[in-house]
Amino acid sequence: MQNRQRSGFSGPAIKSLIGSKYFGLLLTAVAMTALASSSWMDSPAAVAPLAMPATMAAPVVAEIPAAAPVPVAEVLRSPVEQASIALSQIEIVVRRNDTLDGIFRRLKLNLDDLAALRAEPALRESLDVLRPGDAIHLTHMNGDVQSFVRRLNETETLSVTRENDGFRSNIIEEPLETRVAHGYGRIDSSLFEAADEAGISDQTAMTLAGIFGWDIDFVLDIRHGDEFLVTYEQIWQSGRYLRDGEIIAAQFINGGRVFRAVRYQLPDGSKSYYTPDGRSMRKAFLRAPVEFSRISSRFNPGRMHPILNRIRAHKGVDYAAPTGTPVRAAGDGRVVTRGMKGGYGRVVVLEHGNGISTLYGHLSRFAANVNVGRRVTQGEVIGYVGMSGLATGPHLHYEYRVNGAHVNPQRVKFADASPVGADLRDDFVAKTAPELAELELLERVRVASIN
Repeated sequence: MQNRQRSGFSGPAIKSLIGSKYFGLLLTAVAMTALASSSWMDSPAAVAPLAMPATMAAPVVAEIPAAAPVPVAEVLRSPVEQASIALSQIEIVVRRNDTLDGIFRRLKLNLDDLAALRAEPALRESLDVLRPGDAIHLTHMNGDVQSFVRRLNETETLSVTRENDGFRSNIIEEPLETRVAHGYGRIDSSLFEAADEAGISDQTAMTLAGIFGWDIDFVLDIRHGDEFLVTYEQIWQSGRYLRDGEIIAAQFINGGRVFRAVRYQLPDGSKSYYTPDGRSMRKAFLRAPVEFSRISSRFNPGRMHPILNRIRAHKGVDYAAPTGTPVRAAGDGRVVTRGMKGGYGRVVVLEHGNGISTLYGHLSRFAANVNVGRRVTQGEVIGYVGMSGLATGPHLHYEYRVNGAHVNPQRVKFADASPVGADLRDDFVAKTAPELAELELLERVRVASIN
């Protein structure tokens, strides 16, 4: 008789195992292995039941019809996982002329849900006022809205969730936090490069230039080695930096001349910058009414005209700048001319009182709200750089006139704006003293680092 080598357990071993407490676990493992087998799922065969010892009850086995096998992945998922699969998440970016009704119809969402949301008086305005670019986050199940989230403003977010008895809304608040920061820079080539190296944003650098722009020409007057100190606000939210805020106090050293400015809020709520002794940093007129790259032609009574090719006095200053660069009113005034005027092309003339007027020529277009007779404020955009009229390239032609006579705008000494009133002097000193003291401390640190 041929001897056959058997693998596995011997008969006594099997009997011992069946009688052990681990037999149930073994059955479970065998069942799971069979369930995970794709070949078993593809060809479900009849399986003869195992003979059970008389002392053991036969386990209850759920009968799975052979014609509709349940996918393994679905069997293994928890109820929460299976519910989440049915949810669809959508992020909508609001387009021009979008309405919630239109969005719901476009996405085939339940309009009854929209009606239920809008039925809440506290929600109606938050839902109906949509702005292009707004983001709306929705989850739905077969078109039934489960949650609705949209940011209302910088600090508030509307969150709506479906519950058994309807929708529940909540306003999530994320307040802004203002922190004080300090910066120091030394100019090697430009203010913006120095600011960038100091970790200061372009926004703050531009504000700095605006504060001292009446005393310093940041295109022509900046020198290698010029330095600045600045105390400014940073805006944070939930531990995240958002942007720079206002400048609190600043110092600029230009060619050895020291300029200082501090912010002060007037009783009407407006804010402006003043010298430590209360004189306004503003002057009656801007030194340059446009952000320019260079001066292409200076005030020159004997200039050779580049197009007419003959001596023709240049009674203003030409600021070269890209087409479309905003042109700003040099001072408060009234529009007396707006239109085409010979070689000037498109031109605006402002009258400022006391016999002073300013002219802005070669514009590409006018600002929409600038009309003859309208009053404008200093710094308000009145037009845009172009090359209309007699011009060889895009630039602003700017003239400054006193009683009809042309004056070099780069040489005229502008009057200061109104200083802090005598009735506000004590308040000004009390509120600005701590900020100026902090600026002085930064100056001492700067000097100490040099020495």
